[in-house]
Amino acid sequence: MNPGTRLQLTRLIGAQISIHASMTGFRMAAPLMALREGYSPLAVGMLLALFALAPVVLALPAGRYADRRGLRKPVWIAIWVASLGAALAVAFPLYPVLCLTALCSGAASGLAMIALQRHVGRLAHNATELKQVFSWMAIGPSISNFLGPLAAGLLIDASGFRAAYFFLALLPALAWLWVRQTVEFEPVAPELRNASGSSWNLLRDAAFRRLMLINWALSSCWDVHTFLVPVLGHERGLSATAIGSILGAFALAATAIRLLMPWLASRLSERVVIGSAMVATAVLFAAYPLAQVAWTMMGLSMLLGVALGSVQPMIMSTLHQITPKHRHGEALGLRAMAINGSSVLMPLLFGSAGLLVGASGVFWTVGAVVGLTSRLAWTMSPPQSHSDG
Repeated sequence: MNPGTRLQLTRLIGAQISIHASMTGFRMAAPLMALREGYSPLAVGMLLALFALAPVVLALPAGRYADRRGLRKPVWIAIWVASLGAALAVAFPLYPVLCLTALCSGAASGLAMIALQRHVGRLAHNATELKQVFSWMAIGPSISNFLGPLAAGLLIDASGFRAAYFFLALLPALAWLWVRQTVEFEPVAPELRNASGSSWNLLRDAAFRRLMLINWALSSCWDVHTFLVPVLGHERGLSATAIGSILGAFALAATAIRLLMPWLASRLSERVVIGSAMVATAVLFAAYPLAQVAWTMMGLSMLLGVALGSVQPMIMSTLHQITPKHRHGEALGLRAMAINGSSVLMPLLFGSAGLLVGASGVFWTVGAVVGLTSRLAWTMSPPQSHSDG
């Protein structure tokens, strides 16, 4: 990549972190406040689900809007929605208001993410650069997943929830400082937009359907791990610190492999990385329930972080190569809808299944599904860049 591309990419990562860290901070702080106010775990679960619900509903319209308007307009709207939702929490820190804040925060993060990812794909000039730029972009959520909750937690302990909410309300505005000088690409021609039809007809393409199924299977593994490690740790009698360390090891490993991916991109194909990650995930999920001590679970967690953390750049690179250029926003919207829909529904499904077969049974079942689905990755054809015609 040339220096100009690197500078643009740095700005886009900064904008992504600014908006996403606000959402992750609220996703930690709002449920904590609800619990301290005496609300039930069910109410807290509903509050958490609202962060993912808005992106499910808005993903496709957001993708089409990004195709029409580019980068700055969607990011500007996302900043206002996130800031206004956060300001409501500052003024009225009540459970119903926090639910509205969760919807606003989730919607803003989803809209901004689709617009940023669409723009990033246009910075690349070939398949290798696609893998590189999306490897760098994948580091952003890892940073914001650490920064947002940490800053919110420190402010809650030091000055209370309102102070934390005020800080989180200011964060999205920083995104505009990053993107306001970004050069927009030429907008999609109206005749191409009008001829595209429904977003759902993207699923007529077999390669796109295959990629969405692979993406769903892998994103479900993130949800399984996040949801069931505390359950499994509780069954093993592990302390909260040990369980937190296991989840932290996963996050650190996922971040570490994403830091390496830009340099590995030219040496690795999408098919090999995705297929290997799916096989490794299946094996690790089979071994997880057999681990009895924290250190063993932490080691498995780190390996799983490496496997799952390596996948997103390859998914994004493939998606941009198999999808018409004028429909990248729509394709990203469909992907976002699937991922966030999984985050809403899968914890409910895992919770119900866990009652029947236990946490170990869920790990083994999901691992088997991912292992079987890995065949789709290994049989993928090398992605070919799609024309605009």
